[in-house]
Amino acid sequence: MRRRFLLAALLLALAATGLSAQPLQVAGAERSVTAERMADAETIALDGVLDEAAWQRAVPATDFIQQDPLLGGTPTERTEVRFIFNQNSLYMGVLCFDSEPDQLLGNTMKRDEFLSADDRFMWVMDTFLDRQSGYFFEMNPSGLMADSLMGAGGGQSREWDGIWDAKVLRSDLGWTLEIEIPFRTLNFDPNGLAWGVNFQRTIRRKNEENLWTGQERNQGLRRMANAGLLYIDIQGEGVTQGLGLDVKPYLAGSGEESPGRDPATPLTGSADAGVDLFYNLTPGLRANLTINTDFAQTEVDQRLVNLTRFPLFFPEKRDFFLDGATFFDFYVPRNRQNPNIAVQPFFSRRIGLDESGQPQKIDYGTKLTGQYGQQDIGFLHVRTGEEDDVIGEDFTVLRLKRRVLTQSYLGMFYSRRAERDATSITEQTAGADFRLATSTFRGSNNLEVNGFLLWNTDPTDSDPGDNLAYGVRLDYPNDRWEAGMSFTEVQEDHDPAVGFTRRTAFRAYQPRLRFAPRPAQHDWLRQVAVGVNADLRTDMANQSLTRRIDVTLLRLELHSQDNVELSLVPTYESLEDDFEISDGIILPAGSEYDFTRFRISGNTANRRVLSARTRFEVGSFFSGTREEIAVSLGIRPRPGVTLRLEHEWNDISLAEGGFQTRLYRMVADTQFSPWIYLVNNVQFDSVSEVLGWQSRLRWILTPGNDLFVVYTQNWLDDEFLDRFATLDRRSAAKFVFTHRF
Repeated sequence: MRRRFLLAALLLALAATGLSAQPLQVAGAERSVTAERMADAETIALDGVLDEAAWQRAVPATDFIQQDPLLGGTPTERTEVRFIFNQNSLYMGVLCFDSEPDQLLGNTMKRDEFLSADDRFMWVMDTFLDRQSGYFFEMNPSGLMADSLMGAGGGQSREWDGIWDAKVLRSDLGWTLEIEIPFRTLNFDPNGLAWGVNFQRTIRRKNEENLWTGQERNQGLRRMANAGLLYIDIQGEGVTQGLGLDVKPYLAGSGEESPGRDPATPLTGSADAGVDLFYNLTPGLRANLTINTDFAQTEVDQRLVNLTRFPLFFPEKRDFFLDGATFFDFYVPRNRQNPNIAVQPFFSRRIGLDESGQPQKIDYGTKLTGQYGQQDIGFLHVRTGEEDDVIGEDFTVLRLKRRVLTQSYLGMFYSRRAERDATSITEQTAGADFRLATSTFRGSNNLEVNGFLLWNTDPTDSDPGDNLAYGVRLDYPNDRWEAGMSFTEVQEDHDPAVGFTRRTAFRAYQPRLRFAPRPAQHDWLRQVAVGVNADLRTDMANQSLTRRIDVTLLRLELHSQDNVELSLVPTYESLEDDFEISDGIILPAGSEYDFTRFRISGNTANRRVLSARTRFEVGSFFSGTREEIAVSLGIRPRPGVTLRLEHEWNDISLAEGGFQTRLYRMVADTQFSPWIYLVNNVQFDSVSEVLGWQSRLRWILTPGNDLFVVYTQNWLDDEFLDRFATLDRRSAAKFVFTHRF
C-alpha cells in the first residue's frame, strides 16, 4: 500500500511538472520534444517508477489528439512521454493516466504478439530523419514487448528482435512504462540533430486511438512523413555505440527418427555449435556473418488447402533471413484480396529449404543492411552445403534504394544463384523499381505511383527471350475513398533466380474502388464500406484467362471492434491444361467456366474472453457447386492464456466428381511472463492426412539471451491399421547468448 501511495504521489508530481513546463510544441507547427541529457553520475533503475531526478527535468510530450472514435477530439485519458539519455542508452518514461485502472486490458505477454485485444502504447523512431523508414515499438500493461523495422516502401519486418529492456508498473492512476533502448541497438545518423518520432495510445475498452501527431485517418503512426521531432544531442561528447560488435554464439542439440518414412533408420542425435557476428561498419550500416547456421527454433508453417492450379506462397520464418528483411523489399503490384499472386524477385525460402520445406545445410551467410547517406543497402551472400545427392549452391542478392524527394525512392535489384560443382549452372536476375508518393495530395490525402521491371537469364535456353516482368500501379489509399489501378506483365520465360512466381505468360489488370464513410457520432456504428476489387488476366495475345471480381456489398465496423461483411465474387476460369483438383477428379484443358459465389464473414472483438472469426461461402464452382465454412474460435480464460480452435471445411460437387476437404488447427498459447512462453500447435488436413504437433518453448533469460526447446511429431492417418501411425518425431534445444562489445 505504501509503495502504491508513493507511486501515485510521484505520478501527480510528474504530471504537475508537465503542466507547468513549456514543451517545445507550437500550435500549427511540427511538434517536437527534447531528450534531457543525464549527468555523468546519474543512473536509472529500470523499475517502472520515474523517481530519478532526470525524469523531473525532462519536458514531456503531451496533448495527444484523438483519431477514433472522434477525429480531432480531446483524449479521455492523459498521456505524457519523456526522454532522457546518457552515453550508452536512450530512456523513455511514459505515463498513461487512467480513471479506471482496474479496467486496463493486458491479456497478452508473448514477445511480438499483435495487440488487437489490449490497451497499448506504441511509438516509432525515424533515426535518420528520412521521413520514410524507422523503428516501431509497442507495449501493453502486462509488459509485452514488440518491435519491428519499417522500410522505405512501407514494408514492415516484425520478426526483428532488437535488444532493449522495459518495465511496466500499474497504479491507482494508470500504468507507467520505463524503457531503455541502447544506442548499440539502433542505426542512426551520428551527425543528425533530431530524429522523427511519434506516439499512439490505445484505450481498448473504449476502442479509442490517440496520437501525438499525424492523427488524420489518412496518416497514422507508421507514416513517418507525419512524425514530430525528437531533439537529441547525439553529437555531444560521450554518446557511443561501443565497438558496434555483437557476438552471438549458439549451442544446439537434437534427436530425430522417422519410423513411418524410413523404418530402417534408427534414432539419431546430434550436437552442434555456431556463431552470428554483427558489426556496425558505420552507425547506419550493419554487417552480419553467420557460420554453421541452425534454425532449430523456427516455427512450423501454417497449413493451407490449395484448391487452385498454382503454388501457394508461404512466408519466411527463419531469423537470419528476417533480420533486416525490409532492406530487400521490392515493389510489385498485388491484389489485396489475393496476395498469393505476387511476383517476387527475392524469396528467401528458395535458400536452404527444399521444395517440401525441409531444411538444407547452410555453411555460412553474410549480410549487409542499413543506410549510407541517401541510400538504403541490402546485400546477402549464402553458401549451402553439400549433402548426399544435394549439390551445394551460392546465393547472392543486392538491393539498393536511393531516397528522393520526401517519401519516394528509386531502386535496383540483382540476384545470382550458382551451383558449386564443376559444371556450375548460373542464374541471374536484375531489375529496377520506383515509388513516387505524397501524403499531402489535396490536403492530407495519400497518392502513390509505383513501377518495376525485372529481367532474368535462362541458362537452359540457347535463345533466351520473353523473360521480362514489369508493371505499374497508381494508388489512392485513403480512409474515406480508396482507389487504385495496376498493370502487370509476366512473360513466359520469367523465372527469377532466387524469387517466386505463381504463374507466367500473363497480363494482369487490377482496378479497385472502395467508399468507406464514418457516420458522425453514431452510437454503435463506426464505419460503413462498399467497394469492388477486380483481378483480370489475359494471355500474351490478350485472350481472357481468369477474371475475379470481389464486390463488397456491405461492410459494417462497430465501435465494439465487431464487424460483418457481405460479398459477391463472380469468377471466370479458362483452363490451358488439365487441372486435377483432387485425386482422380480432372477438369479438362480447354474448358471455360463462369461461376459466382456469395460470401458472408464476420469477426468479434478478441478482447473478450470468447471471440470468433467466421466465413461462409456458397455458390457455383467450375462445373458444379462449392460450400465453404471456416470458423476460428478464440478463448482467453485468463491473461496470458489463449486457446484458438480453427476448422475449414469444403464440400465440392462437380460434374467430374465430388469431394470434401477439412483442415483443423489448435493453437494453445501459454505465457507465464513476458520472458517465458509455450506454444503448442496441432494441425490436420484431409488432403495429406497427416496430423502434426509442434511444442515450442522460448525463455528470454535477458534481452539477447534465449533458450529454445522444440518438439515436433507427425502421424499419418493409416486406413489399413485404422489408427494414426508415427511418421517422424524430432526434439531440439538451442541456447543463444549475446555479448556486446
